[in-house]
Amino acid sequence: MSRSPSQAPDESAEALPRQQRTYSIGELARMFEVTPRTIRFYEQEGLLAPSRQGQKRIYREKDRVRLKLTLRGKRLGFSLAEIREVVMMYDAMPDGNARQLKRLIEILDEKRTNLDRQMDDIRLMRLEIDDVDQRARDVLRQLGERVKSEE
Repeated sequence: MSRSPSQAPDESAEALPRQQRTYSIGELARMFEVTPRTIRFYEQEGLLAPSRQGQKRIYREKDRVRLKLTLRGKRLGFSLAEIREVVMMYDAMPDGNARQLKRLIEILDEKRTNLDRQMDDIRLMRLEIDDVDQRARDVLRQLGERVKSEE
């Protein structure tokens, strides 16, 4: 059974205020259903900044939120640079501010425009595929051959 991102991995940690809660790389990986390697990659890209105890990474609530924003951004098709920009704005003003929200809206408008363009391209490609398919079927019929889907 998978855990939702709001569930803490152990009972003793749930008693801590969220801001004091820490997470291991494995806990975050399970929480967000990603691999530890993915988390290390985002760390390398500067999107996460855990503290360390020897070789052990210690992630705080801020890192959890940043990972959540990063994964959401990737699902929405944001580039790492766009995600970094939004995350940095979040760090500057966690409750959001007009500049952050306006930039987010700009990025979303760009994504929407690109998706609309891609949908138009897909529709045109589909029409072209249908046209070529029909012409190929017509030629096969003229040659006296049956098309598999017609058998």
